[in-house]
Amino acid sequence: MKSKVLYILLFAIVIGNAANAQLNSYKYIIVPKKFEAFKSVNEYQTSTLVKYFFEENGFNALYDDELPMELAGDRCLGLLANLEDGSNMFTTKVTIVLKDCNNVEVFRSVEGVSKIKEYNKAYRDAIQKAFISFAGMDYSYEPQEKAQREPTTVTLNFKDDVKSVQEEPKEHILEQKATTEEQVYKSVEPKPSSIVRAAEKQSSELPDEVLYAQPTDSGYQLVDSAPKVVLKLQETSMDNVFMTDFNGNNAVVFQKDGKWLLEYSENGEKVQKELNIKF
Repeated sequence: MKSKVLYILLFAIVIGNAANAQLNSYKYIIVPKKFEAFKSVNEYQTSTLVKYFFEENGFNALYDDELPMELAGDRCLGLLANLEDGSNMFTTKVTIVLKDCNNVEVFRSVEGVSKIKEYNKAYRDAIQKAFISFAGMDYSYEPQEKAQREPTTVTLNFKDDVKSVQEEPKEHILEQKATTEEQVYKSVEPKPSSIVRAAEKQSSELPDEVLYAQPTDSGYQLVDSAPKVVLKLQETSMDNVFMTDFNGNNAVVFQKDGKWLLEYSENGEKVQKELNIKF
């Protein structure tokens, strides 16, 4: 009996170490604000709990609508979390599944089970039990060579198709990753050649005056002379590149040729507006 118990313990340690080494290759855990198995956003606080317990176990977890520039430009840096719900009338059962940028399952937790009758408490109990799989994993991000972690890349160049495009510039060559989700430009920096200036659109709500940058916990807030907060800038891993929200959509503020530019989408077009920022 002692030998059998020892064997089980050794097996668990080996499996845990193997999973740890595998997850160390990924920098982020992406948590949806609405899991597929649930009807509403953050139902029973499922998204909040999953993000919280990942952070408690040392992972860099973030919501799917708050991706930093680094991850938006390289989706393979992160794993997408899903909460599978196998609950029935009497028991709450959940499993945490992590998939990579190719939708391939990388990790599956033990099933967390709770018999608590109140839904909010039951899901918290079950999710906490499922996270036993991550306890003591001692996660630490270890960057990998891109060739080891990225899917095969296919480059589409239409410059020879004289019927549709003549002498297509290199900056318009589209790089398509072999995933079900994404299609991105090679460069993370916005491409000015296909962008309409805000002055031409006459649609910007930003004041044409000096905006003063005030430090915050996540970056800066831009304040006009009123004073009124005009924009909130969230730091990214790239120098002088910030994420922000403009007119209810994701936007980016970045410095180019000594000028600060706000880039956003309007009616399907990319628009740029120059900002006068005082840091």
